[in-house]
Amino acid sequence: MDAHIKFETAPNKVARRITKMRPSAVRLLFAAAQRDDVISLAGGMPDVSLLPKSAVRKAAKAAVDAQAVTLQYGGTNGVFDTAAVFCDIVRDIGIRHKPENVIITTGAQEALDLVAKTFCDPGDIVITEGPTYLGALQAFSAYEPEIRTVPFDSQGMRMDLLEEELERIGKDNPRLKFLYTIPNFQNPGGVTMSPERRKRLLELSHEYDFVVVEDDPYGRLRYEGGHCLPMRALDDSVIYLGTISKMFAAGLRVGWIMAPPGVIAKINLAKQGTDLCGSVFDQVMAAAYFTQTPWQNTLQKFVKTYDKRRRAMLDALDEFFPPEATWTRPEGGFFVWATLPPYVDANSMLAEALDHGVIYAPGDSFFPDGVRGRNSMRLNFSYESPENIREAVRRLAEVIEDRLELYRAFIAAGAIKE
Repeated sequence: MDAHIKFETAPNKVARRITKMRPSAVRLLFAAAQRDDVISLAGGMPDVSLLPKSAVRKAAKAAVDAQAVTLQYGGTNGVFDTAAVFCDIVRDIGIRHKPENVIITTGAQEALDLVAKTFCDPGDIVITEGPTYLGALQAFSAYEPEIRTVPFDSQGMRMDLLEEELERIGKDNPRLKFLYTIPNFQNPGGVTMSPERRKRLLELSHEYDFVVVEDDPYGRLRYEGGHCLPMRALDDSVIYLGTISKMFAAGLRVGWIMAPPGVIAKINLAKQGTDLCGSVFDQVMAAAYFTQTPWQNTLQKFVKTYDKRRRAMLDALDEFFPPEATWTRPEGGFFVWATLPPYVDANSMLAEALDHGVIYAPGDSFFPDGVRGRNSMRLNFSYESPENIREAVRRLAEVIEDRLELYRAFIAAGAIKE
C-alpha cells in the first residue's frame, strides 16, 4: 500500500509521452450513449444486428472445429491462409498483393500503432488530414512526432496546401516520415479524395521522400458515385491498412497491413514486442466468414441500410439546421462533418445537448492540438434508425438555435460586436 501511495504522489515516474496523450472523446461518451433517453450520433459503430446469425454461427464453428490450431499461439504475421483470403478480398478493388507480405493485426488500431512505432522517433514529422481520425492521433502521439495537418474540401485533402506544407518542411528532410490519409469517406469528414488528387499525392511522396499510409476501413461502403482506385493499386510503395470491422465484426478485432517486404519485416519486429501474435481463433473465424458464407450479400444489406440512414440525416440537416451551419455530404462511410459559426463552441454545448437527449463527437477531438475544430462536430448515421436520426438532428438543432439566440441577444445588447 505504501508503495502504491508513493507512486501516485510521484507523477515524474510516468513516461513523458503518456502525459501528452489525450483520452478518446468518443470513448468517454459511450456511457452516456447507453442511456435510454439519449440518441447517440457520437460513435462509429456498425450495425451488427444486420449479420445473419447462420453465417456467424458457421464461421464460429469453423474456428471451434480447428481448435488444435485456433487455441494455440500463432505466427507474428498472422495465419497465412487468412492473409491469402484478405488478398483475395482486395483484388476486386484493384489491389494485387502477396499474402507473405501481409501482417494481420488486432484491428486497424494496432496497425496504426505499429506504423508509428516502426517509423517515428520523437520530433519526427507526420502529416495528416485536418481533422483526422482521433484513434490515429492517439496512436501516433505515443511516439511523440510533430503532427502537421492539411485541410480538406469536398474533393479530399487539398494538394495545394499540402505542397505549401511540404515546401516549408523541405526536400530530403529526414524528419518527414509519413503522410496518413483516409481517402474514402474520411473519418470524420466523410469526404472522398478525388482520383486526380490521389495521383498528385503519390507524385509528391516520391518528390519529397515520404511514405503514404492509406487507411481504408470504409471503402466498400459506397452509396453513390463511382469507385476510386486505392492508392495501393497505383503504387506498390503505399502502406495499405484494412479491417473487417465494417464488413463483418468489429468485436473480432482483425485488421491488416499490406506493404513492401522490407517494411513488413520491420513491422513484424515491432509487433513481436507488442503482442507476439494476434488471436488465431478470430483470424480463422474471419477467413471462414469470407470463404464459406455469402458475405457479399450481407455487405449489400449493410450498404442499403446505411444509405437510408445517411439520407435520413442529410434530409434532417436540410430541414432543421440553421442557415449559418454547413456540413459535408458523404457518398459513403459513416459520418457527416458539420461546422457551426466560429462563436459556437460545440464542446461546451455537449452538456446541453445531452440534456436534450442527443450526443455527438465534438470537433476538437479530431485535431492534434485539441483546439481547432471547436465549432464543428462529427455526426454518425450508421447505427440509429432513420426515425431516431431525424429526431436526434431535430433535438440538436434546438440546442444550436438556443446558442445562436444567445449570441444575437448579446449583439443586440451591445455586449459583443457582430
